[in-house]
Amino acid sequence: MSSSEGRAEHDADAEVEVERQLTTGRPLPAASFRGELRRGLLEPQAPAPPRLRLLIGAYAGSGGLLLAAVALGIAGAGPFGA
Repeated sequence: MSSSEGRAEHDADAEVEVERQLTTGRPLPAASFRGELRRGLLEPQAPAPPRLRLLIGAYAGSGGLLLAAVALGIAGAGPFGA
C-alpha cells in the first residue's frame, strides 16, 4: 500500500467520524421555539405594499444607473474616469 492510499483511507475515516459527530451531536431547539416558529410560518402573511411594481422598477432602474456609472468609470470616461 502506498502512502497516498493510506492517506486517502485515513481521510475517509476522518470524514466518517466528522459526519457522525455532526449528526449525533446536533442540538434540537426547544419545543416551545419550534411551536412558535411553526405558528409564525403558518399564519397569513402581510399584504404586499401598494405600488410594489413601481418600487421594484425604481430599485432596478437606480441599480442600472449605478452600474452604468461604474462601467463609464472603468472605461476612463464619466465623472470618476481617470
